[in-house]
Amino acid sequence: MEADNLTIIDANANVEGKLTGKDARILGKFKGEIALSGRLFMGEGSRVDAKVVADAAEIGGSYKGELNVRSLVLMDKGRAEGVLDAKTLAVREGAQINGSINAGQAAGSVHAAPPAGSMQGR
Repeated sequence: MEADNLTIIDANANVEGKLTGKDARILGKFKGEIALSGRLFMGEGSRVDAKVVADAAEIGGSYKGELNVRSLVLMDKGRAEGVLDAKTLAVREGAQINGSINAGQAAGSVHAAPPAGSMQGR
């Protein structure tokens, strides 16, 4: 992450509102909406309750809400609750997920599985 395009919410912060930009590192609490063109990083101990749209997200803290990203990594101490939509999903041992997950179903993805029934008659 380039420092000039990085928004940091430190461990002592409690922020509510709308966050936009390229990359963000949240170590404290955030509630609202997040729209990033780059990467969202949530450190251990962070608490985010938000609707998130970003290219990538790495969750090491507690997340609740609606998440739409290309790539999602849920770290070993990460907790995610809500609606999670990601083209790629990695879940480390110890992580917890509760909610609806849609992974790998992106339209036009080279790695997507063929539609059900496409192998009929073979």
